[in-house]
Order: sequence, then C-alpha cells, then structure tokens
Amino acid sequence: MKKILITGAAGFIGYHLSKKLSEYNYQLIGIDNINDYYPMSLKFDRLKELGIESDFIRYNHKVISNKLDNFSFVRLDITDEHNLIELFRKENFNYVVNLAAQAGVRYSIDNPRAYISSNISGFLNILEGCRHYPVEHLVYASSSSVYGQNTEQPFSTDHRVDTPVSLYASTKRSNELMAHTYNHLYNINCTGLRFFTVYGPWGRPDMAPMLFAKAILNGDSIKVFNNGELERDFTYIDDIINGIAKVLTNKSQNGNDLYNIGCGSPTKLMEFIKTMEKYLGKTALKKMYPMQPGDVYSTFADTSNLEKNFHYKASVDIDEGIKNFVEWYLMYNA
Repeated sequence: MKKILITGAAGFIGYHLSKKLSEYNYQLIGIDNINDYYPMSLKFDRLKELGIESDFIRYNHKVISNKLDNFSFVRLDITDEHNLIELFRKENFNYVVNLAAQAGVRYSIDNPRAYISSNISGFLNILEGCRHYPVEHLVYASSSSVYGQNTEQPFSTDHRVDTPVSLYASTKRSNELMAHTYNHLYNINCTGLRFFTVYGPWGRPDMAPMLFAKAILNGDSIKVFNNGELERDFTYIDDIINGIAKVLTNKSQNGNDLYNIGCGSPTKLMEFIKTMEKYLGKTALKKMYPMQPGDVYSTFADTSNLEKNFHYKASVDIDEGIKNFVEWYLMYNA
C-alpha cells in the first residue's frame, strides 16, 4: 500500500485531495498547522468531514480517522524542521503533495514574514525530508501569480516569470527554483502545479466566492476591484483534484516539471458576480474600487502540456461550479 503525505490537509485543496485519494488503495497522512489566517472553525469542520474530531487533535500527535480507513492526521507545521523530518523518517512516504503555504496575495502586502517562514523555510524542510528519506514523487503547489506582469496570453510555462508583483508570487517562484535545484543535486523527482483561481465548496473565506456570497445575502456591498475590469481563469475544485491525482503517481518526465492547471478559459469578474446573483436569488450591491497592489488584470491558463501528458481537461464550467458552491454555502451556513 503506497503511502502519501498531504501537507495543508485542513485547507481547501488539501481537504478535497484527502477525500478523493481516500477512495483508492493508498495510506494517507495529512498534516496542517491549523493557523488562524482565517477562522479555524472551517478547518476543523473540514477535518471532521474526514473523520478527524477536534477533541483528539494535539500537536505532533497522530489521529486516526473514524470515517476513512486509510486516513490519519497530525497537527504539524512544516516550519517545524525537527518534527517534520522525524515524520519522514518514521513513515517512509512514497509520495508527497505539498499544499501547505501562507496563501493570499493581498495579505502578503502587510504580513511579508509569514510568507518567507511558511513558503520558503517550510518548503525547504519538505525538500530536505524528500532528500534524506527519498520519495518516488514530490508534487507541490505553485500559482498563476508567478506570471506577474506578463501580458502574453494564454500563460504558458514557456513564458518568462521574472516580474512578480506580490511577495506571495515571489515565494511561489522561489519554490519552483528550489525544486529545480534539489532535483539537480539530489535527483528528487518533482512536479510543480501552477493553480489558477480555485473555487468551490469548502473554499477559503478570504476569496471572492465566500466574500461575495456572505455580503450579497447580508445586503452588504461587495468590493469590485478595477471597476470590474478583471478576468480570472476560475477553476472548479474537482478539476484541480482530478489533475493532481493524475500527476501524482506518474513520475515527472524530465525529473522536474511545471504545469499550468486551470480551466483554460478566463471569465470576466462581472459575469462571475452575475452568476452568483442568479443562484443566490439576490442582486449584489457593488462598490467599485481601483486596482489593488499585487493584483493582475487577467489570468488565462495554457493547459495543453497537462492535457497532452496526463489527459487532463477541465469539465466544470462557471455556471455549474457556482451553482454547486452556492448550494454548499447555503447548507453550511444554514
């Protein structure tokens, strides 16, 4: 039975990946520091869905799921070098998926040190674990934000990515370079996935769908940046998870590969808002704001390499995705 480490398992993507992979013949260990970047209650609720009760969670202590036969959880910070490396030693993982990171572009403007600690030092610890206790494949989360001021679209992994406009983007590009170095020096098999605006049930409360839904239902105004003249390659969570699952158990073709993983079709922000209004049954009060520091005008993923090598294809359009999200949001907040 292959053993997989999933970091950031209490997060949005980590939760969904843990749930998906639990359907297969793997032994899964999820870790997360459960920090307070956003309400911890949502993270504990995700873990509860995975059969991990909050009453049993203690730091650096393994908890066995009461719902999933092949999932267990350890509250652990990837910046904790000693205990993380010890976990690698004890468990002898076959695969590692690193989703743990300090997320958020705008938050990085005011809290830069959190990003260096988690996204740089933490990722170094992951690489060191894979170095000293070799794994078959390390898959790690990068981001579309690495494209920065690039205006050539769709974004291709062949494009230059040396103009980041946020510290978050800089740390994600640093992860890609660090993975390249560790592959070169220690032959660690790595694949980086540049995620494009992931949304769906159990999403982060600091992202547009949750912010918009809450404000619209409460009759509060929503912040619409750059007067609504933004486009994003919104990608439904199920498509992201299916892509990760396809990549994980296949070694990277060149030892260190990078792929865009997105919908491959940008959506105008105002269209996204209109679709939310349709399924919430309420019109949004819109307050227009200028472009924010660290933001980009448009994202658009070229996913052709992922399609060619792994038969990946996003299948959930914006209408279906938002419908699913709204149904979950109304149920979760009932």
